[in-house]
Amino acid sequence: MRGLTTVMRKEIKENIRDRRAVFNSLLVGPILFPLIFIALMWFTTAAEQERAEQTLEVPVVGAERAPSLIRFLEQKGMVVKEAPEHPEDVVRSQEEMVVLRIPEAYPEKWRRGEPAPVEVIHDPSRQESDVPVRRVKTLLATYGQQIGVLRLHLRGVNPQASMAVLIRDVDLSTAKSRAILAMIFLPYILMITAFTGGMHLAMDTTAGEKERKSLEPLLINPVPRWQIMTGKLVTTMLFAMASLALTLLSFKLVLPLMPIGAFGIDLTIRLQSLLLILLVIAPVAILAASLLTLLAAFAKSYREAQSYMGLVVIIPLIPSIIFMANPIKPDLWMMSIPLFSQNLLIGEIVRGDAAPFVWYALSIGSTLIIGLALAAVAATLYNRPKLVFSGS
Repeated sequence: MRGLTTVMRKEIKENIRDRRAVFNSLLVGPILFPLIFIALMWFTTAAEQERAEQTLEVPVVGAERAPSLIRFLEQKGMVVKEAPEHPEDVVRSQEEMVVLRIPEAYPEKWRRGEPAPVEVIHDPSRQESDVPVRRVKTLLATYGQQIGVLRLHLRGVNPQASMAVLIRDVDLSTAKSRAILAMIFLPYILMITAFTGGMHLAMDTTAGEKERKSLEPLLINPVPRWQIMTGKLVTTMLFAMASLALTLLSFKLVLPLMPIGAFGIDLTIRLQSLLLILLVIAPVAILAASLLTLLAAFAKSYREAQSYMGLVVIIPLIPSIIFMANPIKPDLWMMSIPLFSQNLLIGEIVRGDAAPFVWYALSIGSTLIIGLALAAVAATLYNRPKLVFSGS
């Protein structure tokens, strides 16, 4: 094992001297990802708050057909604008986010006590219109409810008679469990950090040394090649783990600064939770280091290795996208799927829920087995003589 530790010390010293390697491995993830996360949260919160507080100005077509409705809307602070000639066109061209249209049938339906139609013209594909549309629909629903209650009173009917079922929300969420709503991107960020943290090192220690012709002198030493490969792999894994630890530390420091106090969300992460997340994600660093080392050993040049790494970055994205697009309830069998199980467990940790010990054991064990299998394949490549020939 002396050869393994010697290779490790060599690679660590060389990469620490390389400022580019240190920057890519230890600084890009821990600094860039939290900054992007903060900027995204601040921008989203500020934009949502601005839309909610700004004066609601809505053009109304046929306002003269519903004077009582217009008075109600104006009393609630809505500014009724002049009706456009072609309401669909002004919404489609984004001149207006939403337009109300009161059809000709409204007055007759109103006099008969029947549901009077009101059209809300908007484009759901424009996300910036969500807030004003929601505000308009809330006002219309409130008005309709008030008029319905008054009509029942006039007919001598108790309004509660129309409420066959009374729905009461029993909110079991806590400020801690709601944190996952704001931190849904955290598992993906950690997954991508596990891969990018050691990516430069994996390419440089194999494909890079091929091109520099420094790999051949290393391999002719009287040391088993698997030890040389393991030394490089462990170094790659250590850099990935260091990047993960720094990223988690950065998030712990910046999350309390997020503008989420008004939403009742607690984003503080205890040290125990950080260590548990690091334990869950550690096997991914081993898996990533093995895969990166394997691809770097297979590549004939540094440029070819870079092309492979661009595709590798997509791998941790797949389970995160599945989880965000289709949230599912964690189950035991899911813990055997690498990357996917880590996404689920990190979500449970952030929410503060206690997951069974067997879940952690199965997730860590299955990921380790696949990572070690990839490392064994990489070791076979190191035993091939043509490894040192970058052009072969």
